[in-house]
Amino acid sequence: MSENIISVTEYSTYIKQIFASEEILHNISIYGEVSGFSVSRGTAYFNIKDSESLLPCVCFGIDDFPYIPKEGDMVIVVGSPNYYAKGGRLSFVAREIKAYGLGLLYQQFLEMKQKLEKEGLFDEKNKKTLPKHITKIGVVTSQTGAVIQDIIDVSHRRNPMLNILLYPAKVQGIGAEQTICDGIYALDQTDVDLIIVARGGGSLEDLSPFNTEVVARAIFAAHKPVISAVGHETDFTIADFVSDLRAPTPSAAAEIVSVDMGVLIERFEEVIQKIEFRFDDKLQDCLDSFLNTFSKISVLIEKMLVEKQKPLDKILSSFVHVPEKLVQAKEQNLNLLTSKIELNNPLSIIKRGYLTAENGGKRVLSVDDIKIDDEIKLRLIDGSLMAKITNKEKM
Repeated sequence: MSENIISVTEYSTYIKQIFASEEILHNISIYGEVSGFSVSRGTAYFNIKDSESLLPCVCFGIDDFPYIPKEGDMVIVVGSPNYYAKGGRLSFVAREIKAYGLGLLYQQFLEMKQKLEKEGLFDEKNKKTLPKHITKIGVVTSQTGAVIQDIIDVSHRRNPMLNILLYPAKVQGIGAEQTICDGIYALDQTDVDLIIVARGGGSLEDLSPFNTEVVARAIFAAHKPVISAVGHETDFTIADFVSDLRAPTPSAAAEIVSVDMGVLIERFEEVIQKIEFRFDDKLQDCLDSFLNTFSKISVLIEKMLVEKQKPLDKILSSFVHVPEKLVQAKEQNLNLLTSKIELNNPLSIIKRGYLTAENGGKRVLSVDDIKIDDEIKLRLIDGSLMAKITNKEKM
């Protein structure tokens, strides 16, 4: 068996010639939905697709086109296929692009939005308020990639104490919507304060899991508040409308849930300062009230003491005068006794011209106490005399 061996270049050239020789493929019009649209240096790169197939397209000089499509537009592209041998890629070179109504995915998006809106899933009255103090958050997103890292970096830069619980979920492709729902259900059973459903930007097709009914109902049924952070600022999904709060980007969601520690410390210091001012004012009020009350009490006590002092003074006065009166009375009695003694003092009697007589050392009180010829002793004020009784008379 012989083998026909050719080089890669020969094979690629052969493929290129086939496309170039088939006139039916030149200047052909193809319609489909635009996805992955981007522009670089005036050249547009995008895909057109339907429910089963996808065709990569390139359009040179897009800035000069009267109509520039956007993600999800249904368009008609006019051009020819081109096989790029160096890259081994087949693409359709579009010379003309015309609008052809809304794309299928976008139409489905609008229909789902209208349905859920009628059911009230977007009503503001059904949206839950975010807690004031957030210490732990749950995140439903891919375990790899920039989204979870951005959320961690922003959150911990602003608040290193914030705990983050990740549920690794598929955010694109077949089965992604179910893992997103599982993540919401799982985190809703934990002690997280709220849940962030996040992914980076992308085409309408890339974001399609977040436009599904099951994800919308999972968000609506959650008991914890749910923040949607899907895509970029200009991207809107069904998840954004049904969630309790939409963040334009995952980083913005991280800023919303993480209080800046610097701001928190400033607020804390302000509160402490206010408490100190209020305490000082209250203390001064209490001190003023105490001094005022003490002054009133002092006046009242002084008044009471004055009132109580009056009878006490009377009592004390009486106590003071009683000894004085007793002394005076005793002095009077002493004076009376002294007077009496003085009156009865023999010397005093003698001073008044009287004398005393003694007979044999005994005091003579009567003429019966002496006899004739007795010698008696007469006591005068300045001496005594001896006298002999020659005669006596009794009265």
